[in-house]
Amino acid sequence: MVLGAGALGGAAVGLSGCEARLETELNPKSRQFPKDFVWGVASAAFQTEGALDVDGRGPSVWDVFEKKPGVIVDGSDASVATDSYRRYAEDVDLIAGAGLDAYRFSIAWSRVLPTGEGAINPAGLDHYSRMVDAQLAKGIIPYATLFHWDLPQALQDKGGWKSRDTALRFADYAHAVVDRLGDRLKRYIILNEAAVHAVFGHVLGEQAPGLKDINLLGPVIHHMNLAQGLAIQALRAGRGDLSVGTTMALQPCRPAGGGMAFWNRLASDGLDSLWNRAWLDPLFKGVYPKALEDFLKGGVVHDGDMATIRQPVDFLGVNYYAPAYVRLDLSSASHIAPAKPPKGAELDAFGRHIDPSGLFEVLDRVRRDYGNPPVLITENGCSDPFGRGPAIIEDTFRIRYLRRHLEAVLAAREAGSPVGGYFCWTLLDNFEWDLGYTSKFGLVAHDRATGTRTPKASYAWLKALAENGALPSSP
Repeated sequence: MVLGAGALGGAAVGLSGCEARLETELNPKSRQFPKDFVWGVASAAFQTEGALDVDGRGPSVWDVFEKKPGVIVDGSDASVATDSYRRYAEDVDLIAGAGLDAYRFSIAWSRVLPTGEGAINPAGLDHYSRMVDAQLAKGIIPYATLFHWDLPQALQDKGGWKSRDTALRFADYAHAVVDRLGDRLKRYIILNEAAVHAVFGHVLGEQAPGLKDINLLGPVIHHMNLAQGLAIQALRAGRGDLSVGTTMALQPCRPAGGGMAFWNRLASDGLDSLWNRAWLDPLFKGVYPKALEDFLKGGVVHDGDMATIRQPVDFLGVNYYAPAYVRLDLSSASHIAPAKPPKGAELDAFGRHIDPSGLFEVLDRVRRDYGNPPVLITENGCSDPFGRGPAIIEDTFRIRYLRRHLEAVLAAREAGSPVGGYFCWTLLDNFEWDLGYTSKFGLVAHDRATGTRTPKASYAWLKALAENGALPSSP
């Protein structure tokens, strides 16, 4: 899942695309989803699998990062997580029990290629083969994300995403996956929230690999974009019957109000270029926004790269949680700093503005500015209030959150956005990156001591919605 964007490096420049908007009520004309609308849940390998040293898996950057003192707020780790490497069949049963159509999971690169390159680990691919078969046996469509932030540590030791070679190795990895699983696994998501990984992992240092170097931003952004293009090519060279897309963490970038509102707009436009347009523009237009020019100097972009990056996609995955509020800060090198949401705004557990109109806004922007591609909402959801206690089983707050954001999806469809599916984040309360187990997003509670999985009220609510497609008016 995406965390709210913080301060970034680089100059804040005035570009269009980030309008300050107040939350508006969304009242779709119809509350009925079509019969072919895809209902699913999303997860990630490192957050759920556990079994980090089983069956030849190599370490990832998150294995190393989580061991650093103080970086995980509750001092926990993902060594067991939800034990889904061993208990994936129970997870599949829960998905089937909710009447959902699809499961978005991620493949751990270092299970397939323990060092990120070289010899393939058959045991790793065997696991995902069994997992795909288990889903298909229950009538569930598997959607596999190839990269959900867990770069093999051996590649990080060679430069990670700073190195162009990592993009080439990623294409080899994609080829290995489709060669083994492509006869049954037909739907692929290339990257998950590359903006989050680039910024929080390489500039702010709050997530793996824990680097704090603004000079990495350009190479990391470009090499992840290049890796995506190369991987799409590799998948399609392997099979001609795939549905291939990618997932982006899109959020409106809104200037803080008050007397500095005009100048804050410069900062919000700068963030928009780095957070949204750095990924949308290359994929759909074959160019980078001007704000990235200084970051990409020094031969980072080679001849032919932009054509490789601009690959046709069968869908765009949109992850949405909240808008970002931004202010100009001349005391920092970036001139960009986070701002508080408007006074009186309803906030989630992260202190972010709960604003479903922001989801409508990003979908409408994709429709207007990027050719209106087919869209899947590949993540959306909310956490319990942070804490180390048990999950809230009667989670009416989550039901209300999901309902309001699904109203935004219906409104976007009525405006012409071809949104074809919705994946709730997430199935089980899991390891939530640097927040450890203090954040709980699941439709199903997970008792770490016993492994017991207990469906919440939201699980039953989503089941009823998936069965008839009619969005209730309340709660």
